[in-house]
Amino acid sequence: MPEATVAQTGYRPGEAGYRRLSVALFAAGLATFAMLYSTQPLLPELARVFQVSPSQSAFSVSLATLGLGLALLVAGPVSEVLGRTKLMRWSVAVAAAIAVLCTLAPNWTTLLALRGVQGIALAGLPAVAMAYLREEVHADSHARASGLYIAGTAVGGMTGRLVAGGLADLGGWRAALGGIALLGVICAVLVLVLLPDSRNFTRATPNRQTIRVLKDPALLALYGIAATAMGAFVAIYNATGFRLAGAPYGLGPGLAGLVFAVYLVGSASSATAGRLADSFGRRAVVPIGCLVTLTGVAITLAEPLPIVILGLAVMTAGFFAVHGVASGWVAVRAHAGGGGTGQAASLYLFAYYLGSSVFGGLAGTAWTHAAWPGVAAEAGALLLLTLVLALLLRRVPSRAADSASQPGAPSQRGAPSQPGAKLAG
Repeated sequence: MPEATVAQTGYRPGEAGYRRLSVALFAAGLATFAMLYSTQPLLPELARVFQVSPSQSAFSVSLATLGLGLALLVAGPVSEVLGRTKLMRWSVAVAAAIAVLCTLAPNWTTLLALRGVQGIALAGLPAVAMAYLREEVHADSHARASGLYIAGTAVGGMTGRLVAGGLADLGGWRAALGGIALLGVICAVLVLVLLPDSRNFTRATPNRQTIRVLKDPALLALYGIAATAMGAFVAIYNATGFRLAGAPYGLGPGLAGLVFAVYLVGSASSATAGRLADSFGRRAVVPIGCLVTLTGVAITLAEPLPIVILGLAVMTAGFFAVHGVASGWVAVRAHAGGGGTGQAASLYLFAYYLGSSVFGGLAGTAWTHAAWPGVAAEAGALLLLTLVLALLLRRVPSRAADSASQPGAPSQRGAPSQPGAKLAG
């Protein structure tokens, strides 16, 4: 649909449709990321109960993210034909049902298989959420809405880890996954009831669009940012449970899980980064977020627990600033190139979860051979690559429609540009 039509019909903050959309996507993001990472705070517990190594226990996270990443390659193009809302609703509902089955898994192999299938089911939401927001939210609120959605996923990731860690102390891993399953069912009902149907969706030809979003150098750089930044982030958090369970801390799953409360910082930083991107441009915000993330990883090398938590908070703030801006940028950039927002968002998230699966899994090996300094070195190397890609993005020419997505940028009628608009695309 032409940009002018979307701008006229898109939801604005304060409208009833915007509120319903925000609540539904918040619930969907919360459920998706609570279920996806539900086993992360349980890794030491799973390693003990099932008598597997730290690297093997990390498969309970990596297989779910790998399944999700692979399914994204199908979910994005499918959404261009079938529509956004149906896919999002079914995704959350089916994943919640599988979460219930995970609590009944009789052995390690079955649990891993269910986690892989659950990752596939979860793909429907992240595959199209950003494309749905770009189509249904007014153009002057795209970055803000994207930041709020990413903030919701941060809260979901935190809530799932806190709930799982706390319940594991009370009743073991089955009780932990049961609590997450209940949360998933509640959120699935909210999504089914509240999510507004698409008003601005138009069907597209997936094959042509996919070729386009694989040729744009800016999109390719953003896919690389997704893989390296997420790989570093998950590597740190996968190893954190083992670090806090050992000397000198000796924390159980419940207390160690409290460290995920720093996700609140990520929730705030993604929303703030979205507003800053509206004012100063995405090209300025993403490199700064990379530097903040790298600084946080360096701080975690200290031994005192308060400083370790501070480092995790700084790293989390930087990561969600990068991801919040970059993920919204993908949809806008793809639209500026002629369409294919669903495919571009899917490819971004495929890279995102591929990085999570591969580099997050390697964190177990790094921990076994070199303890925390090895994990920090892995994350630091990945984040340096993220920074290089972010700086290279500054050299890629912007596109008119891309810049026009920002408040104050040139309108299609040729209105004068405002400061900062030239950095938006």
